[in-house]
Amino acid sequence: MTWQPHAAALAAHVTHRTSRWHGPVAHTPRHLFIPQWWEATDDGWALHRPEDDAEWFEATYRDRSLVTRVGALHADHATPGNRQAGRPTSSATLPRLVIDMHRHALIDEGDSLLYVGTGSGYGTALAARYLAHPEQVTSVDVDPYLVAAARDRLDDIGLRPRVETVDATGPLPVEPGSVDRVVAMVSVRTVPQSWLDALCTGGRLVTTIAGTSLLVTAEKDQDGGATGRVEWDRAGFMVARHGEDYPPGLDTLLDTARTQDGEDVTTGPYPVVDVGQAWDLDSMLSVTAPGIVHRYHEDGEKRIALMAHADGSWARAAAAGDHRPTVHQGGPRRLWDLLDQVRSYWLATGELPVRGARVFIKPDGRTVLARGKWHTKLT
Repeated sequence: MTWQPHAAALAAHVTHRTSRWHGPVAHTPRHLFIPQWWEATDDGWALHRPEDDAEWFEATYRDRSLVTRVGALHADHATPGNRQAGRPTSSATLPRLVIDMHRHALIDEGDSLLYVGTGSGYGTALAARYLAHPEQVTSVDVDPYLVAAARDRLDDIGLRPRVETVDATGPLPVEPGSVDRVVAMVSVRTVPQSWLDALCTGGRLVTTIAGTSLLVTAEKDQDGGATGRVEWDRAGFMVARHGEDYPPGLDTLLDTARTQDGEDVTTGPYPVVDVGQAWDLDSMLSVTAPGIVHRYHEDGEKRIALMAHADGSWARAAAAGDHRPTVHQGGPRRLWDLLDQVRSYWLATGELPVRGARVFIKPDGRTVLARGKWHTKLT
């Protein structure tokens, strides 16, 4: 069994046959970048190692993301039977999304590309095949093992882009003003100044806003800032990390939200909603009240939503079906009230202004989103 027919089928699925990205997808062995991976189970993450080529090819040439690192443990370093707790910290992104991010960058064959978030190395490989010379790609990641593994696997297929270990929110291994395109496969709250410094005037940036599904494209201005927009497409990536793992989560506070009576107990005006699956609602709330964590589950007809924030605020809303919920809230802020304010705005105006908004980025990365009379500054 050979991998080429599977790669060709993937290319046909995620690109048009006339697309210049069709060839890179059809001729890049994705399976080599993902020898094994983590899969979610009821009791944590379980290592998945393919039993044969048929299973390996079927999994890795599907249009889906595969989690390659959980917490501080990469799947390459795990053994069968391992269970790992924690949050995913790296993955091989679904190929269609990789292509979409590159497509939004409007990359020409002669461009230089800064690729932020090497991950498995597969996206770097596609870019290296697409451009006239692999050396036009500089790919960076904060994780030394990811960089070393990606560099070796790229070399195995005859590609030698520059791949470096660096925290991409700080200084970068490129000359200021030397990069035509920056494509970020990690999300950030505000654009790092180093990304703007790397871009040439008129260069194009593609990134996503942490905690949202908002995809931003912008061109660098003469003053060193950038101007662009929130695209109508949706995309979500892991937040750029600065070390081995993410900081501890809010599980303890979410447990409080699940079980405690609130300081305020009210009846909400709208049904319980699974915010994490309501992408526009989640994005609008996140840009205006960042840092809220959500959990949702159903118990028969009962729908229960939890919210928590690192400042100690929490909320629980519960109701049967689409009935008005009982809402418990505690801590310094009323999180469910903030959510209901966004929902009220939506009902009053017919849409949320965040998607399609204009984006104004100062040279130091300070970012403002604006659409019509609405605007917000990202913090």
